[in-house]
Amino acid sequence: MNDRRRTPLSSRKTPQQARSNELVAAILQAAIQVLAQEGAQRFTTTRVAERAGVSVGSLYQYFPNKAAILFRLQSDEWRQTTQMLRDTLEDARHAPLVRLRRLVHEFVKSECDEAAMRMALGDAAPLYRDAPEAQEVRAASDATITRFMREALPGVAKTRRDLAARLLKSTLGHVGKEFSENPRTAREIATYADAMADMFCAYLSSLAAERG
Repeated sequence: MNDRRRTPLSSRKTPQQARSNELVAAILQAAIQVLAQEGAQRFTTTRVAERAGVSVGSLYQYFPNKAAILFRLQSDEWRQTTQMLRDTLEDARHAPLVRLRRLVHEFVKSECDEAAMRMALGDAAPLYRDAPEAQEVRAASDATITRFMREALPGVAKTRRDLAARLLKSTLGHVGKEFSENPRTAREIATYADAMADMFCAYLSSLAAERG
């Protein structure tokens, strides 16, 4: 565990020029392909460099090791999910439960659309999940859900809201992952998301009725 924490996860340098940005983009796209096709166990910097058509030395200018590449891919995925959470749950044009239902549908669909990538990153998670960098990235989504619960359940005790937030996040993550492990049709995805949304909305409505 100590070795994992010492593994550098940050990029060696940030690309400043268009050509450098293109190189990093090519490396990350190649990494996605290698990860999806080869899996986490066979994922190496050499395979990524070969797929990207660059030298390993060029890759190392930006990523010190394979853990750094995997962490960048995971960070990008976390940021996309966090942005989806923020855009959906903080959309004041709609009532909270409408936002929640929309979030469930978007989340389940994204899980299914990117199932191979997410499962491969999950296999690689021991390389980076306990690192401080990973904890900082995940904290943003926690804050968004906490704010949403405060708005959706204003008369409910904080302990109950916090529990609801944890249940929402963990259920979306674990159940969504399990559902996406097999190919799904659009109809199956919509039906499943509707059922999950019904469950969450009923739970929040029952909490609101209790008023703490």
